Amino acid sequence: MVNNKGTATKGFAFITLSLLAFLGLGLEALLGFLIEPLIYNKSINEFSASEIIIHWILTCILWFITSVILIHVAKKKLGFDLLSQKEPVSRGRLFLSIGLLVISVVISIIDWNGLKVVKELQNNGWLKFIFQYIYYIFEVGLFVLLIVFAQEAGEIWFKKRNIPWGGILLSLTWGLAHNQCIS
Repeated sequence: MVNNKGTATKGFAFITLSLLAFLGLGLEALLGFLIEPLIYNKSINEFSASEIIIHWILTCILWFITSVILIHVAKKKLGFDLLSQKEPVSRGRLFLSIGLLVISVVISIIDWNGLKVVKELQNNGWLKFIFQYIYYIFEVGLFVLLIVFAQEAGEIWFKKRNIPWGGILLSLTWGLAHNQCIS
């Protein structure tokens, strides 16, 4: 049995990995708001289609490296194999997840005046659309790491599995960073 000090330390290690995943997401800001503007001599809002695609590719590379490092550290230092088979999701949780997904899609349709994916295809054209969705896949990968590691920390510290610790931290990090004030 792990003593309280060991439990606190292991929880701290997981929350650190979670926050490092958030920091990894922030590497895009370093790239897009500092490094690339110096190279292109213009702001990210003025990038050409090829420059924004290059930005997405570079961001994906940074996010991939970050993800691999975090997964490796979790496995080697904490014995946490993210890629191993876990227990199956209960039907209740599956139905709840599907219900929340449906609500999210409906809100997105209202917010975007249509399906976001269709609007982005119409606005970006095929080439940018494809690279943007590759970018989204890598972004989601880091979101998942942030959620999983924070969930593990919360479960270690508070011994409660039914609280969405990972979702809470995601909303307090990425969610607040993307919050827009309505005036």
